[in-house]
Amino acid sequence: MKQLIRRAAALLSYGFLVSTSLLAPVLAQTPAPGPQKAAIMSRWEKQVTPENAWREYPRPQMVRPNWQNLNGMWEYAIRPKTEGQPTKFDGQILVPFAVESTLSKVTKSLTPDQRLWYRRNITIPAAWNGQRVLLHFGAVDYECNLWVNGGLVGSHTGGSDPFEFDITDFLKSGQNQVVLGVTDPTSNDEQPRGKQVFNPNGIWYTPVSGIWQTVWLEPVPKSNYIEEVRITPELDSSRIRVEVLLNKPITSPTSAIRLTALDGTQTVSSLVVRSGRAAYVPISNPKLWTPDSPFLYNLKAELVTVTDPFAGTENRNRPRHNEAERSAYAKAQVTGNPADAVTSYFAMRKISMGPGQIAGQPMLLLNNKVVFQNGPLDQGWWPGSLLTPPSDDAMIFELDFLKKSGFNMLRKHIKVEPARYYYHCDRLGMLVWQDMPSGFVDGQDMHPSESVEPLRRSKGKEQFELELRRMMNRLHNHPSIVTWVVHNEGWGQYDNVRLANWVKALDPSRLVNAASGWTDLGAGDFYDIHTYHEVPHVPEAKKDRVIVVGEFGGIGWPVTGHLWDPNKRNWGYQTYHDKDAVLKAYRTKYGKMVEMYQKNGVSAAVYTQTTDVEGEVNGLLTYDREVIKIPIETLREIHAPLFK
Repeated sequence: MKQLIRRAAALLSYGFLVSTSLLAPVLAQTPAPGPQKAAIMSRWEKQVTPENAWREYPRPQMVRPNWQNLNGMWEYAIRPKTEGQPTKFDGQILVPFAVESTLSKVTKSLTPDQRLWYRRNITIPAAWNGQRVLLHFGAVDYECNLWVNGGLVGSHTGGSDPFEFDITDFLKSGQNQVVLGVTDPTSNDEQPRGKQVFNPNGIWYTPVSGIWQTVWLEPVPKSNYIEEVRITPELDSSRIRVEVLLNKPITSPTSAIRLTALDGTQTVSSLVVRSGRAAYVPISNPKLWTPDSPFLYNLKAELVTVTDPFAGTENRNRPRHNEAERSAYAKAQVTGNPADAVTSYFAMRKISMGPGQIAGQPMLLLNNKVVFQNGPLDQGWWPGSLLTPPSDDAMIFELDFLKKSGFNMLRKHIKVEPARYYYHCDRLGMLVWQDMPSGFVDGQDMHPSESVEPLRRSKGKEQFELELRRMMNRLHNHPSIVTWVVHNEGWGQYDNVRLANWVKALDPSRLVNAASGWTDLGAGDFYDIHTYHEVPHVPEAKKDRVIVVGEFGGIGWPVTGHLWDPNKRNWGYQTYHDKDAVLKAYRTKYGKMVEMYQKNGVSAAVYTQTTDVEGEVNGLLTYDREVIKIPIETLREIHAPLFK
């Protein structure tokens, strides 16, 4: 109890509304009664059927024309994890929606001592004969094993990252049986899980288990194929760095990569490099990507055969990794058809920090110019589908609403979205701060008054860092993502300085927010405070980092008829019950943000939050996205001074 009182006092000092609900992860670990069907749903959730569930191509940054969507009805069963594969299943589940969600048509809990089984049959198109077949999963929470026709193909651990299995050697003609077994400890272990807990209340939400993003098949060439394309814009040099990674290296001197950058369908640059080499593709007079003008170039990458530019030269005498090699391959003649080809896109944009209007206080720069970053805390939860957005149109609606309301940024909070979400941010012009999902158990969290980080087991640190690196790698090509957020508040924070330096070394092209809110140890590019006071507090000046308000606002308004659970204590950090009071509070808070920007050199503001989420009613939209609490035109007018 003394610990609880100390924690509550610390939260109060930061302007938090204090309730035991905020401490749910440390007060309760026993699973609550199972999830209930959603009392409210968005219009997009109501439109979902097995026939239309997530039909779009799931990987816009690396597209091949041939693929097969496996979303739809699968068989499912929940059994003790000590048992083997079931012979009889419990019913059907709609993939890609988590078993706890209403849209899954199951709406049941998965406890740590259970395993969730999926089963379905697939048929490989005859046109794919002679190729290898990859089975892709957009995300599965949390640990899974895959069997095809009774053979164990492989396993994966990690709830937010896409992965694939090569199932070619397990296939037979006709129908093939796919079985996936999933376990998920949720809040009983320290793995990255975001805001999922067994007893959802306050700022902690309903657990999500199993498949929650698109499942799909893809044919690739039998021997060598393009597995990854990594694109980094280098605006100051008017070029992009492109690394095309194959499934295995090719040592033949006639193997090369041809890259073509296009403005629409018009070629602006083309380059051939030896396979296994980084390429620097010049982009003359680049069209810059900004929130107001989010221009995207197209890119084609092809695995090709070329005439050996050093034919007759002994291997030991061949130029390697130097200008002579680059120049020779750039002029090499391509022969025959490409062995593999993918299409992608990129943007010419740069994110950095530099001098602003307040002497001695660095500010955020976009393309070497000061641009204030104004955005909401965006949780990405939905009443009927939980972590899975119900559709492409649903995501586009939210982003369009934010853009029209005068936001040019969002902080994707403790969640990784499907790849198509970031594609829409790229094309619509929305800057993104991407949080790493947190994970911890009681004793591994900090409160605001502490400056000493709790100890973490090696196993927990290894998994966190593995998933952090996967997140960065999978999302690297998205120009909308400008900041990596390593830790949020004290939620499982450890080795913050080391991790901030590591993230910066892995991706020097972006900024690093080491610790958003609470315990700042001087790491990264940001000094970030959270202030839920009625009049936000001002972050202190920093000569070596930008200063931002990483969370503020929290103006609650419970709108009757649009509540997740009317019987809950639907709350905000300050709660009002009419639109005039809400608007007055919003003007007050943003008036202070404008003052901070003009007088203190504050670079960014993150308002809590885009939508209501379960018992939190501090959204600009209700949880079902049906009520806009402050008119779009009014929001835009309030935000306008931040962009002068």
